[in-house]
Amino acid sequence: MALPAIPLVSGSASGLSEGPQPIALPKPQTEGGTSVLAALRERRTIRTIRPDPLPPQVLSNLLWAGFGVNREKGGPFGGPGRTAASASNSQEIDLYVALPEGIYLYEAIPHRLALIVAGDQRSRLGGRGGRRGSAATAAPVNLIFVADIAKYAKAPFQEPGLKDPDIQKSYYFVATGLIAGNVFLFAASQGLAAWFHNCEKEKTAELLKLRPEQRVLFAQTVGYPA
Repeated sequence: MALPAIPLVSGSASGLSEGPQPIALPKPQTEGGTSVLAALRERRTIRTIRPDPLPPQVLSNLLWAGFGVNREKGGPFGGPGRTAASASNSQEIDLYVALPEGIYLYEAIPHRLALIVAGDQRSRLGGRGGRRGSAATAAPVNLIFVADIAKYAKAPFQEPGLKDPDIQKSYYFVATGLIAGNVFLFAASQGLAAWFHNCEKEKTAELLKLRPEQRVLFAQTVGYPA
């Protein structure tokens, strides 16, 4: 995806007040494609990925499928609904998108990308190096799953588990798995490769200038199979 050259933005996503304007994504295509059963038949982990960029429409569809808004007003407890469930509709997972042009935050409700760090940072996200590191460096898209614990306090229904650290952990791990599963199915339906894996948590958190309440969890690499 060819994005315009944008200068570095300082601070985390929650503190964006100055700098470049977010990039609007094409309206997601919500009809067509293969059936769910056909996508399940083709779902698999593919670790060898070409560097070819994804077209803007494909990237838009990918992010919407993963954790986009599919109900503006009909979600749980009256809020917007997303393509993946979350505890009390807290929507605690943020998706950061590492592209050759930089790392962006996917803002689902306006369906757009907000620049967080300019420049190609993919080599800093791969994990332990070797095959994982080289795949993440070359692939056109790396999704970074970040849990924002502070969002539990803003959930529309405050059930006791939202305040328990152990239960919180189970909630955000399940939420990550649900989103990653959506990405896998979308990739299978479009002939793309997808790979869910670990990443450099501490270095990535520092790179993104995350708040203490934000935790880097995993990454998912997506592109065309080699």
